[in-house]
Amino acid sequence: MTRAAATAATGTMIAAEGLTRRFGSFTAVDGVALAVAAGEVFGLLGANGAGKTTTIRMLCGLLPPTAGSMEVAGVDMVRHPRRARARIGYLAQRFALYGELSTAENLALQAGLYGLTGRRRRERLAWGLEHMGLAEHGRTLARDLPLGFQRRLSLAAALLHQPDVLFLDEPTSGVDPLARQQFWELIYELAEGGMGILVTTHYMDEAAFCDRLALMDAGRIVAEGSPAELVARPLPTPILEVRMARCNECAGALARWEEVREVIPHAGSLRVRLEPGADPAAVRARIAALARERGLELERVAAAEPDLEDVFVAVLEGQ
Repeated sequence: MTRAAATAATGTMIAAEGLTRRFGSFTAVDGVALAVAAGEVFGLLGANGAGKTTTIRMLCGLLPPTAGSMEVAGVDMVRHPRRARARIGYLAQRFALYGELSTAENLALQAGLYGLTGRRRRERLAWGLEHMGLAEHGRTLARDLPLGFQRRLSLAAALLHQPDVLFLDEPTSGVDPLARQQFWELIYELAEGGMGILVTTHYMDEAAFCDRLALMDAGRIVAEGSPAELVARPLPTPILEVRMARCNECAGALARWEEVREVIPHAGSLRVRLEPGADPAAVRARIAALARERGLELERVAAAEPDLEDVFVAVLEGQ
């Protein structure tokens, strides 16, 4: 059975084991292992410098690994990276098309590079302009497009040849909230069509849209699972939600308590992260006493539901 046939049989579109990249004495990616199935949106979540872009560049065949193995769309990317290029779409973090060409000219150039001809070329160019909402900007120079439309143009160019696998490196960085939502709706549509998608992001709200996540820190994957699985992990630092009138007046006092690690204003309330080993019930009683002492009406003080940001912070502190 060929690698491509094996990929079709197992449904695995991206697979990596022990993936490592060193630059001199600096290890940017350290033994990463991951697998992405057809129709799955897999997210690499981490701060800037965590190794996400280096990982995605290796998986795309743009950067050779120092060690490890990787297959994309059934192709061994260590030995034969060029063979997979017709089956891969890649959206870089920065705009990488030609600013002095118009939107339509950029797409036509990319179609030629992918070897599209005849009817298929015409159909795919029309799809790129219409489906990505670029039809009204066909004659606009790419450098004059708003950032959100530049990202749409880049994605249209990456999808012209209908790849099996799509790599998105910080696809919505700097894009307004409405454009981000539209971008993710398109990502879901592509995944429903069977495409394997790997996306890097540092936006916690976007990470929740992924089917599975890997949290990266210092070049390593330090936690992996669905968003629900990660949020369900027990945290070493309990979190309390405090709602009271003029709650910010108490934030400074709470931050000075020994049991409190961090106080975070959040939508008119406070999220109070406790030190490991602190007694949440005792802290709740102290908060109630503080509110009475200051004449503030305490609406609620209870255990807070953790979110992905809480999990990410706890995991990094554990490292």
